[in-house]
Amino acid sequence: MPRWTPPPRKKRLFAPAMRTVCASVLIASQVLMPPLARAQLLPGLGDGGEMTATAERHLGDQIARELYRDTDYIDDPVIADYVQEIWQRLLAAARVRGELTPELDERYAWVVMLGRDRNINAFALPGGYLGLNLGLVAAVGSRDELATVLGHELSHVTQRHIARMMDKQSKQFPLMLAGLILGMIAAGKSRGGGDAGQAMVMGSQAAFMQNQLNFSRDMEREADRVGFGVMTQAGFAPQGAATMFEKLQYASRLNDNGSFPYLRSHPLTSERISDMQGRFQFRMDTVPAPVLVMDHAMVSSRARVLTRPGVDVLRQWVDAAASGEFARSSPAQQAGTLYAAALSARELRDYKAARALAQRLVERTADDVPAARQARWLQAEIELAAGGAGVAKAASLLDGKAKSRPEMLLAADAAVAARQPAPMIPVLRDWVATNPRDATAWRTLANLYGAQGDTLHAIRADAESNVAILDYPAARDRFKAAQELIRQSQSGRPGAVPVDHFEASIVDTRAREIEVLVKRQAEEPALR
Repeated sequence: MPRWTPPPRKKRLFAPAMRTVCASVLIASQVLMPPLARAQLLPGLGDGGEMTATAERHLGDQIARELYRDTDYIDDPVIADYVQEIWQRLLAAARVRGELTPELDERYAWVVMLGRDRNINAFALPGGYLGLNLGLVAAVGSRDELATVLGHELSHVTQRHIARMMDKQSKQFPLMLAGLILGMIAAGKSRGGGDAGQAMVMGSQAAFMQNQLNFSRDMEREADRVGFGVMTQAGFAPQGAATMFEKLQYASRLNDNGSFPYLRSHPLTSERISDMQGRFQFRMDTVPAPVLVMDHAMVSSRARVLTRPGVDVLRQWVDAAASGEFARSSPAQQAGTLYAAALSARELRDYKAARALAQRLVERTADDVPAARQARWLQAEIELAAGGAGVAKAASLLDGKAKSRPEMLLAADAAVAARQPAPMIPVLRDWVATNPRDATAWRTLANLYGAQGDTLHAIRADAESNVAILDYPAARDRFKAAQELIRQSQSGRPGAVPVDHFEASIVDTRAREIEVLVKRQAEEPALR
């Protein structure tokens, strides 16, 4: 499997956002509060402070809306599906343990947002949003290590750490916090040294403290304790927490070269290390040591490639499948290497090489069901990208009635490319009925309707995709376009296309609902 070398830092939106989003809570609270208030900042562990769950969710929605718009945000169905399997197990365990209360379960978003950044980081936002860098997915060696990080971040949310930081603040503090977060995002993205973003940070009275660590030691230790309990309750091996801490300790001893911003927002103190080592001691001998498995190796490789490392690196990963080191690797490492090589070749548009490498991957993973499924999906992706006769080949590799989201979306893409959308429309329609916040599924459904020539349904699905990413003005515009199409149909003009009256009534209802949301959004104080 290609060796993961932490890359030099780059100025990208998700990187500074994830590096500083939680740090900004403490930064702003320390700057804005008098000494006495700072001393009284932290309520008893478990208290939620004065900020209600609804208010925190509202603030999280405002910040998430900005992140959805960024080009580094990515909804990759394969990686998202892998992360969701872990995430849902953690949420279920938190419910069983009582850490996730019915109120928070209902009011918070519980959405994991993926970012393309190569830095090793994750973060918690207000209202149940979590951010996860692909760099971290690429770096962890097992599901258990990834569950350790996600469980820790989940516990920051369930223990209301952000709300507790905001307790005793002025009513303006949440907006200052959000402005600070977005200012840091802009500072990281600006090519001119981040002048505009730095101005926002200065406006939040916190520029000189950008590098200060965020959560208090008590909160970090609480998140360690609760997160460890949640991840083990969910069935993940405690060795995952141990090996993840070992990696963090190693990076900490190197004083962090910048590739581990997670350390700056989650300081690895001696107290945290001692506390967690004490938890490991009575469990370490009872659970087998985590080993690299094929499907995890393949997901990690996919994450590496999707961080867009550059043409030279992609070529190196293609060549790695023919190196002497490959022959000496374990089967799981070979699967990861072949996956990275095939996907890299696809990114380079060398479809002949991509097909050959994907076939080797299929043969390598034949005896591992989860890995074989991922290999088949990759084959289908390559054939779709190649186009022409590859479209029919892709369709033959996929089950249009599959319950898994990645296969369903791939099959829908193949149906659009083949101009045979009809079989996949009811499948996607049923999916969005139970997953209305799946923007990618709504967009795919819009493409299916478009390929079928059903303009009204296509416009409405496109509108719903904008609702899912909280872009209400864009959704309103699409619903207005749908209403105009309905009016033209009802005008009796020659050539007017008949429309589904049931769908027309849905469009009118949704248009009114979204108009209300647009007005509410317009009344919100600006974050910038």
